[in-house]
Amino acid sequence: MRVVVAPDRDDRVLSHTHVLGAVIVPFLLVAFALLYFFPGDTKSYFAWEIHPDITPMIMGAGYIAGAYFFMRVVMETRFHRVHVGFLPVTAFTIFMAAGTFLHLDRFLQDHVAFWIWVGLYVTTPILVPLAWLCNRRTDPGTPEAGESRLSSRARGVLLGVGALQMLVAFVLLLSPSTMIDVWPWMLTPLTAQTLGGWFALPGITAIMMGLDGRPSAIRITLQSQAIGLALILVAVARDWSSIDSSNALSYVFVAGLAALLAGLLTLDLHMRRIGSVPPPARVSRP
Repeated sequence: MRVVVAPDRDDRVLSHTHVLGAVIVPFLLVAFALLYFFPGDTKSYFAWEIHPDITPMIMGAGYIAGAYFFMRVVMETRFHRVHVGFLPVTAFTIFMAAGTFLHLDRFLQDHVAFWIWVGLYVTTPILVPLAWLCNRRTDPGTPEAGESRLSSRARGVLLGVGALQMLVAFVLLLSPSTMIDVWPWMLTPLTAQTLGGWFALPGITAIMMGLDGRPSAIRITLQSQAIGLALILVAVARDWSSIDSSNALSYVFVAGLAALLAGLLTLDLHMRRIGSVPPPARVSRP
């Protein structure tokens, strides 16, 4: 018997979702290039001056991870393969907006970069979740042919890791002074709250992965997160001099990043080994 998919559950990516991704990508690529490769020049080109260099490099690593995700949104034809990333991006943009409007006096308001920054973080907390809400009705909610959902144990680990990251994110946002006192490198209230967004993003990502459990829905967002984590580790090595090596949290931070990256790569390998992600369909020749 042939299964008929309802027209509103055909898993298509709506045109406005493609357009949103295409509009966002250039901003993320430029932000990555400037922050990751020229972290010491933020006073000249960015919305505010950031010190030490490790902070803008971490931000840049996150932006290129986001650029990869939204480029895949632009190219993807099946919405469920990218839907996991939308709510994490929403959480991130909300953190950015909160930090911005709590510390407007720290921004270089005569720079065009400031107005671009404000424009992005006023609009994206609305447009990104709206795109997800409109497009999610096309997701059939079922695994792809030949795949099964992750085990309850794997999903539980993802939910736990996500909850821990969200705890750190909320402390950075709501009590930046607490983190400033113990953080491995120098933070200001603005950079602490901004950094909270970079914990909220992977935190909600892990939670969404655990809730969904479909390997095909996880894969693209997992790749995006792995790119960001790898570049953050490189950033730490590049600017190790800014990190307080006498602070035990410095090593906890680096070990945590390495463990998260290893965990993502292990999860990807696990999905491949159990055959959760089906191989590309073979086209028969006459």
